[in-house]
Amino acid sequence: MKVKRIVANIATSQLADAYSFYHDVLGLDVVMDHGWIMTYGSSESMNVQLSFASQGGSQTDTPHLSIEVDDVEEAYRRMEEAGYRIEYGPVNEPWGVRRFYVRDPFDKLINIVAHIESEE
Repeated sequence: MKVKRIVANIATSQLADAYSFYHDVLGLDVVMDHGWIMTYGSSESMNVQLSFASQGGSQTDTPHLSIEVDDVEEAYRRMEEAGYRIEYGPVNEPWGVRRFYVRDPFDKLINIVAHIESEE
């Protein structure tokens, strides 16, 4: 048996708020809309990971979701312009990532992260 997909489900009646954050700001596509559930995704090939943590690193709270992007600065700018609450960063972490934490419309802590290119 192979796991084919992992989907995070967030309970809300505010589907328009999800659209604003995950589609308008982060740029994810709506891949399914049944009126009562909207699923966002991307045609990019992605790796599946589940993390279990006692903290978020650098003594931060453990985020609900981590979303890897290709440009943390652009993601940060878009989040600020849209008025979302930044709670940490952006910062370069000692384990080789640049990241920031933002609260989505459902009070979920989201880790927006990119791997830092090696300067070697």
